[in-house]
Amino acid sequence: MTTKGKSGTSGKKMEIGTVAILLAFCCMGSFIQRVSGFGFGIFVMTMFPYLLPSYGEATALSGMLACSMSLVVAFRMRKYIVWKEVLPLLGIFTVVSFFAVGAVANFDDKFLKHILGAILIVISIYFFFISEKIKLKPSLLAQVGLGTLSGIMGGLFAMQGPPSLLYFLASCETKEKYIAHSQVYFALGNLMMTFFRAGNGFVTPAVGIAYGCGIVGVIIGTAIGGKVFKKIPHKVLKKIVYVYMAISGIVALLA
Repeated sequence: MTTKGKSGTSGKKMEIGTVAILLAFCCMGSFIQRVSGFGFGIFVMTMFPYLLPSYGEATALSGMLACSMSLVVAFRMRKYIVWKEVLPLLGIFTVVSFFAVGAVANFDDKFLKHILGAILIVISIYFFFISEKIKLKPSLLAQVGLGTLSGIMGGLFAMQGPPSLLYFLASCETKEKYIAHSQVYFALGNLMMTFFRAGNGFVTPAVGIAYGCGIVGVIIGTAIGGKVFKKIPHKVLKKIVYVYMAISGIVALLA
């Protein structure tokens, strides 16, 4: 079973330092997602497990904040959504993530943090060196495989983005459709996982308090990202994020 850490938030209050760190990471994570179309969960999960009482609560907070952000974008881009191209992947993700969320309670928090560290290193290496070299053809097999992988990563680590983005990049003809499909997928996926996590006891008063603080950072980061994303070279920002992820992964493995 998961163990409650001594550090992080409690159900009654949050220390000023914790609030400041939470706001900073939510702001930066939402800025990254607004600029690049993904990355909120990947970025904030390098810190959330150290701010919340348990790993399960960290994934719940990340999912709730990501859901709130993606819902707004998905609603604005709704005219570009082709539901028959999104729902099959989302259906597979839902089934797999349900079991993955339930599995979190069976692992020790430290073990999950170490696995998270390894995942962060692998993802950073993939996006830094390999992602642009892979050309994926949209198919039923691709939906099953990537939907399954996305469900596992989403349920265990609150970072279902990388596998699903591979599919949307391959299947969407325009950037508007890509943003619409990816954001509605993230919004509905995180919404369903929030219910799954609530059923497993991960949506606690501590998560509620942290969400109330974190959403402020999300709003600020999204607003700033919307104004300056055209001026920042995407490749430069992404490489900085990937290096940070790799370093965070190494720290998590050694902690």
